[in-house]
Amino acid sequence: MTNGLKLISEVFKLRIGGAITLCAVAGMAITPGESLPFWKILVLASAVFLSSASAGAFNQYAERELDARMERTRSRPFVTGVLQPGWVWPAGIGLLLLLSVSITAWVFNIPAAVYVFLGAFVYGVVYTIWLKQRTVWNIVIGGLAGSFAVLAGAAAVAPNLAPAPIVLAIILFLWTPPHFWSLAMGLHKDYAAAGVPMLPVVVGDVAAAKIILVHTLVVVAVSLLPLAFGMGYIYLVGALLGGGLFIRRSIALVRDPTPETAMSNFSASLVQLTLLLVATIVDGSLNL
Repeated sequence: MTNGLKLISEVFKLRIGGAITLCAVAGMAITPGESLPFWKILVLASAVFLSSASAGAFNQYAERELDARMERTRSRPFVTGVLQPGWVWPAGIGLLLLLSVSITAWVFNIPAAVYVFLGAFVYGVVYTIWLKQRTVWNIVIGGLAGSFAVLAGAAAVAPNLAPAPIVLAIILFLWTPPHFWSLAMGLHKDYAAAGVPMLPVVVGDVAAAKIILVHTLVVVAVSLLPLAFGMGYIYLVGALLGGGLFIRRSIALVRDPTPETAMSNFSASLVQLTLLLVATIVDGSLNL
């Protein structure tokens, strides 16, 4: 039973799905308008979670040959043979995405459904198939996946997007590159050996660390803009605590561009995002 749950979690990348779902809930919370009943919040969260799961599974299915070339991913089920590739996987993944999009359109509206679809499409196709092994811009454009989750949550409340959720979507877009570049720097040898053109592989760790710091400073600065659109002190505290940690770790990365400090910065980016999203949800809920 435990092994089965672990297998499902790994194939469908449920931890990433949880983060993407949190983005959608934050998008709902930051959007001005009539509060949604709990059952609708649950429906939207479930739809986004399922769409993210479909994209995660497609990523693992499509990248099974690449995963075999990387130490970090060699134990994934499609690489080890625990799961066998076949037409049933793309068909099932497609049906899962269709279900999530259809539910969103039925319960909410077409714009919200489009954003749910685009989030999965950007990660599964644009990032995984088109960009990842071709260009250093892969994760920059791929970062739109999280932004679309925010917009899906916002559109579920009000199809005509307000400024606040748009700013939050921009924050997610800007946050993804320094987050993932830190991981790629920590796993530089792995990505280099596999021929994946992540930023540290292309420009080197020293230059990548400086670029990460610049992006981090921009992310933290932009994360304060929602205060101009009605967010309060709870949001401010979350943004400052998480942003301060992310900046400190990014400065440390510039001073010591090693895999260890890179992974420390990667962890800091996760803390920063979690604090920001939780503060958004709490602050937004109290202001309803």
